[in-house]
Amino acid sequence: MTIARVMDVTDRIPEARVDLADLLIRTADRDRAAFADLYDATSARVFGLICRVLRDRGYAEETLQEVYLQVWQKAEGFDPAAGSALSWMMTIAHRRAVDRVRSEEAASRRSTDYSVSNLELPSDVVADSVVSREERAGVVFCLDSLTSTQRQSIELSYYGGLTYRQVAERLDAALPTVKSRIRDGLRRLKQCLEANPRG
Repeated sequence: MTIARVMDVTDRIPEARVDLADLLIRTADRDRAAFADLYDATSARVFGLICRVLRDRGYAEETLQEVYLQVWQKAEGFDPAAGSALSWMMTIAHRRAVDRVRSEEAASRRSTDYSVSNLELPSDVVADSVVSREERAGVVFCLDSLTSTQRQSIELSYYGGLTYRQVAERLDAALPTVKSRIRDGLRRLKQCLEANPRG
């Protein structure tokens, strides 16, 4: 099953024509066909809820996969007496989406805190303070010591003035990946500049 199937309305089984509780119970017995039918019947609604919480299609698609993995793994925990199958699944989806929001916010705070606490100077001071030829050579030397993805991410962010999200879009990469590249690249750049102040 792929995310593309979420949007293919001709491929979905209308929710009203299926017994979701039965499909979920059969899924608990590792019935792959029942799980596929459950996915087809519910994924559009589950995806819609996740999108409303996350407001980022890429994160929503990843979270949708996590939700259905959890449904597959935890289907035996569904109790028809406690509520409907759809409500059970929507609760899982909402919790996963909220967890994703909290995780991204925490990662952003950690990244900011790391930058503030581990760099003696604001990161853009690298460009502003390079006044002598020797210092420029040191920066160029150290930028060349980074991986190409780290260098490209840092150049777009600090020299190009793009936000992390804009860098991610420009490089067609996930936002956490870009943040990690920049964080690791700045750490290596700082270490290199301390060890080779003049290249």
